[in-house]
Amino acid sequence: MHVLVVTNFEPDESAPQRGRWVRDQIDEVRRRGIEVDVFSFPPGRGEYVPATRRLRALLRRERFDLVHAHYGLPGWCAKLAGAGPLIVTFHGTDVRHGVVGPLSRRLAWRVDLVAAASRALFAPENGRPGLPPVPGSAVLPCGPDLERFEPMPREGARRALDLDPDGRYLFFPADPARPEKRHDRAAALAASCGADLLTGGSIEPERMPLWINAANAVLVTSDYEGFGMAAVEALSCGVPVLSTPVGVAPYALEGIDGCLCAEFDSDTWGALAERHLGVPDPRVEGAARAASLSAARMAERAIEAYRDVTRSPALD
Repeated sequence: MHVLVVTNFEPDESAPQRGRWVRDQIDEVRRRGIEVDVFSFPPGRGEYVPATRRLRALLRRERFDLVHAHYGLPGWCAKLAGAGPLIVTFHGTDVRHGVVGPLSRRLAWRVDLVAAASRALFAPENGRPGLPPVPGSAVLPCGPDLERFEPMPREGARRALDLDPDGRYLFFPADPARPEKRHDRAAALAASCGADLLTGGSIEPERMPLWINAANAVLVTSDYEGFGMAAVEALSCGVPVLSTPVGVAPYALEGIDGCLCAEFDSDTWGALAERHLGVPDPRVEGAARAASLSAARMAERAIEAYRDVTRSPALD
């Protein structure tokens, strides 16, 4: 099988973590014997029309068994370029965004398989509509590469990052500039606990495990998430997670002692954060749950979807 992946969410020097999960899935799919080419283009309003023209030319030159686009606007590029059969995976902001969201919902009715990074994207969330109930829709997250995320001694992680070995640290792994991630909540919680707040946004992927392991707990305070990669990565490291019920968090954190999945409340969240801040190296039993959501496991689901779509009677 020869698959073309279309995306405009690739890592670069300014955002090394951006779209890493798509690359991880591509790598895992390739390891399972599927030939995958990638058509990528930079983000930006002026990039979509030229990208569609280049993609149309590529599809005329080469034959692919299937095209898999990640995110709604690259999905439209693939659709307008004549790609087919076409799978589009929606990841979150492309569904919830006030302008892009309606375009994504229109596209969902026009592709061979509409997929979402989590089941939560098919339902409204905080007043934002979800994807439409297209028959045969799938949940196809990318999942993190858990070979990079393992427990390591907190003292060693802090030493590598030049952090105080006895400090009280909470980690907000998202970009503080993104309003939907709600850095304000994390900052208020850290201040109320007398803790230092470590923040993500421009951390190299190879160093993310250090930041997770250096923290007493990881905070996911978002209004919405398509999947919620950071929570799964933290579980794989055995680090406590406090998360709003967004993305995959309700499943990932259910029943794990020391983790919390609840609407943000300063008293409830603060009590658990204080518990973890009072222990030198708090840990949770999260590795098995994280493994069920890994890039390797999710790649197998993607390949199954590829096979289902390419043998669909509708394509005969």
